[in-house]
Formats: sequence, structure tokens, C-alpha cells
Amino acid sequence: MQKLPSLRGAKLRGRRVFVRVDFNVPIQDGRITDDRRIRAALPTLQHLLTEGAGVVLCSHLGRPKDGQPDPKYSLAPVRAHLETLLGRPVGWIEDPTAVHPIAPGEVYLMENIRFFPGETKNDTTFAKVLAQWAEVYVCDAFGSVHRAHASVEALPRLMPEKYAGFLVEAEWENAQRVLTGIEHPYLVVVGGAKVSDKLPLLKHLLPKLDRLLIGGGMSYTFLHAQGLPMGKSLLEADQVEAARAILEEAAALGKKVLLPVDSVAATEFRADAPARVFRHDEGAFPAEYMGLDIGPETIQQARTFISGARTILWNGPMGVFEWEKFRTGTVKVAAYLAEETQKGAHTLVGGGDTASAAEVAGVVDKLSFVSTGGGALLELLAGQTLPGIAALLS
Repeated sequence: MQKLPSLRGAKLRGRRVFVRVDFNVPIQDGRITDDRRIRAALPTLQHLLTEGAGVVLCSHLGRPKDGQPDPKYSLAPVRAHLETLLGRPVGWIEDPTAVHPIAPGEVYLMENIRFFPGETKNDTTFAKVLAQWAEVYVCDAFGSVHRAHASVEALPRLMPEKYAGFLVEAEWENAQRVLTGIEHPYLVVVGGAKVSDKLPLLKHLLPKLDRLLIGGGMSYTFLHAQGLPMGKSLLEADQVEAARAILEEAAALGKKVLLPVDSVAATEFRADAPARVFRHDEGAFPAEYMGLDIGPETIQQARTFISGARTILWNGPMGVFEWEKFRTGTVKVAAYLAEETQKGAHTLVGGGDTASAAEVAGVVDKLSFVSTGGGALLELLAGQTLPGIAALLS
């Protein structure tokens, strides 16, 4: 397994450190509603401060238009929250081009780096300005390493000394466990809405895995590809052939695949819609219904299917878990994965929705690792090169 340059053992006392973090958190009425990404960066920040470094933090928030400042995307609320978490003042950098000294023990947060057009353009001139803030670069923004942006890719290539923060290091090592350090049987559980989002992942992992469990909205495209009825359920018509090809390749490779045999369904996409259970047998699933969760028979089969797995990747919920009536499949599958983890399986959970589903199921602390990355993790697991990681290794 290729190792990233580690912050552990680096000489940091009296030095200025530029840290790219991922503080892209949900904010409503000026209040942060989920601070997991901020808390995930705290071990790295506390280590830097304990070691006597001066710290400049850089993050994006949302997608402001054309690199223009927008008050609703300001990181000011994050700064206030970070002060509470760290228990110390956090300075404010309104303009990253106005470089000034940072003393040991000081922490500053830059305003949303996407307010400046050089960021998303991966502009080297802008990166050179950012480089004046520090002597050491640390990447702890796993959720952003798949972006070729100035603070993620161009800047570390300019820095003489660069490291992975503790979060990025943990993300990388856990991803490698399901890519190269596999203990068999290897189970991959995928769900969520779209086949197209998971296709590169499935193609890359299919030769490696032993069992593939498919649920969520994407499962109905696979059911359709098998000629099974799925009513008004979500369908990606342009992905039917791709889904069929995945199933055919899995069969040719001798892989075990579990698709829903029944679904909890409703005639409308509503939290309070009357729900019924139908099988996906010929003529059994009514044309006016849509599947919104895996059904009880599928859940029972899933328990047996999951049992005994030693390496597990879970990406995507089994249904519309945000609604209580349609979350049973997700909660049950999450519980089964937690049981296997407690028996010694290594379980990596990835994607924002999947992390939220694990929280709803109450199993976050019973799984091996819950990733902070969505697109970054999917691209890494699909075998793609991540610009931020490549820059650290350059």
C-alpha cells in the first residue's frame, strides 16, 4: 500500500502551516446544522498547535457563482463555531492576497476560498500568493482532493514541505483496505438513486469483490434490465444496458449478487403515502406503484448474504431513509453490517447520505470507518487519480 507523507514526526515548532480543510458544512439561518466535517479536522489542528505551529486554515463553502463573494456562503459562522470547539480565538483573513505574519500558536481562517476566481481555475499565480502564507502545507480536506483547484492541487506542488493531515491519512488507509488489503469474503453494498453515479465503482471493484448487494433507487434499473416488473419505480433508461452488462459480468466471474425480491411501495413519492409490500415477480408488482425501500423478504435474504463477510464497503442507502416509513431496509442492513464489524470485519462506509443513514441507524460507532468524502471516495474506489493526492505524492 502506498503511504502518504505523514504529519507525524514533522518538525513544526515556530513554523507557519497552511492547512486545506473541508469546512463545507450545512448552514441554516447562520447556524451550522451538522459540524462533523469541522470536528473531523480537530485532531490535526490540535496537533499543529501543540507542536507550536502557527496555522492558516483554508476551505470552500458551497458553490458561489463565478468566484464572486456571496454573504450566504461566508465562512464567518464556521469561524465562530471553530472558536468554541478549539477553546481559543480564531483570526479572520478576509482577503488571502493581503499576506501578513502568523505567530506560533495563532490560528486564522480564510474567507471562502471560492470567492476568488483563481481557486477553481487552479491558477498557479493565485497559488503562489497562497504559498506566501506558510512554509509547510497540510491537506486535511479529503472531501476536496478530487478537485484540481489551486488550494488543493497547484499550491502543494509549489510547497517544499507537504503532508497529509490525520483525516486524509485515515481516509486513504481505510480506502486501501477495500482496494488492495482485502480479506475475503469481500462484500460491496451499494444503494442510492443513480446507477450512473456508481457505475465506475462497480466496474472497478467487480473483479475484486465476492458478493454484491444492490438496493435503493438504483436497484430498479437492474431489475428492469432483468425484465422484472418495477412499476413507477426510479429508472435510468439510459443505464439499463450498463446495468445488464454488470450483471452479466458478475455471473461470468462467479460473483454472488443480491437484488431486491420485494419492495415497500407507494403510489406517490410522499413521506405519509400509504405503503404496501409487493414482490418483483412477473405480474406481482402493480404498474401504478413505486418502490421506496427494500421489502421484508429482501431484508431477510440480506442478513444471510452479509453474514461472514470480512471486508465490507457500503455506499448508498437501501431506500428513502429520510422518511420513517421507508427506512427499515436501510436501518436493518446497517445493523447487520455493524454485527459483522463487531465480529472482526473491516467496514468502510462512504458518502454523505450513507453517513447520515448510519447515524439514523445508530451504528456509526459500531463500524470501522465512516468517510467524510462523497465524490472523492467514489473516484478513489473507482481507481481514478485524485489531483490533491497526486500533488501530495509529487
